[in-house]
Amino acid sequence: MRSGRSALLIGGISANTAGFGSGHPLAIPRVATVLALCRALGWIAAAELRDCPRASEQQLRQFHSAEYIAALRAAEAAQIATIEVRERFGIGTRENPLFRGLFAQGAATVGGSMLAAELALEGYVVFHPAGGTHHGQPARASGFCYFNDPVFALRRLAALGLSRILYIDLDAHHCDGVQNALRDDERMHTISIHEAGRWPYTGGVDDRGGGRSVNLPVPKGFHDGELRFVMDATVLPYARRLRPEAVVITCGTDALYGDPLCGLALSNGALWTAVRELVDAAPAAVVLGGGGYNPWTVARGWTGLWGKLSGRPLPERLPACAQRVLAALSCELIDDEAIDPSWQRTLADPPRDGPVRPAVADVVRRAGVEWAI
Repeated sequence: MRSGRSALLIGGISANTAGFGSGHPLAIPRVATVLALCRALGWIAAAELRDCPRASEQQLRQFHSAEYIAALRAAEAAQIATIEVRERFGIGTRENPLFRGLFAQGAATVGGSMLAAELALEGYVVFHPAGGTHHGQPARASGFCYFNDPVFALRRLAALGLSRILYIDLDAHHCDGVQNALRDDERMHTISIHEAGRWPYTGGVDDRGGGRSVNLPVPKGFHDGELRFVMDATVLPYARRLRPEAVVITCGTDALYGDPLCGLALSNGALWTAVRELVDAAPAAVVLGGGGYNPWTVARGWTGLWGKLSGRPLPERLPACAQRVLAALSCELIDDEAIDPSWQRTLADPPRDGPVRPAVADVVRRAGVEWAI
């Protein structure tokens, strides 16, 4: 990591996971488990932790429509959404359910991302694991995302004077909401590595997002060696040529092996390496969370990432207090026999290498980088 940059962790969101309901992919503790695991490891000093300020409605209207914001607040208060509200705004559906604290939680996620942008320009590398809600649309909830906090981080960087900003999305799902929001903003460039044929079914290799987007839809089984190839052939050359003043990275752990909703097969170590290389690509860096529906791989992935960003050595085996945090987790989407014992004992996955398959090489060839800058 670039010398002289300390890392900050943004926490402080009370995630009401029970509100998502039985069987919902987000009915698992994610950020709370990361914070508990970091504390068990002694990895959070008071000076490193920041709380999420809650974005005001005026701030939320910088991207989301006033009608949508009012509908979301009213539906949460009533704990019911009319058919019209469900159809028009995507609120109160099985995908995007209502629960107590929903509006406050979403506003705090946005506030945390805006704060992360400001702190990044003060010279910190800022990790906001509750962020990364990249599917949110201006007037519609989508893909478990009620607001779109990456857009707010990016626009805050631009409002503070930056004109070359790079957004990189390593989540298993395409960042449709972010790409759409940035399409007409010449200050913004986006790169997305995501699973081909996966919801929201956007981000094809020929999709240039207004001329400043690179989309790399990769096949199921995408592994560490293939991520290394994509980084070396496309992502890092693009970043070197652009010379961004800031990077915003969404680091969903649904790209890791063992996620119940996705078919990619990365180790968390490969993801950590990619994030650290991208952090080094610019003088200012914001790292957001994103998807991830296996509570063990989420907690280990983001805790280890914080360890890497903050310069802490990772233990080969977790101490008993940290193992107890992981042993207390459960997930309705994962059968007991599918739980890897190492998920409760270690932070780092074993490498998941292999040859680069023709489908991956073809995506890199078709995406190119020369045309985009």
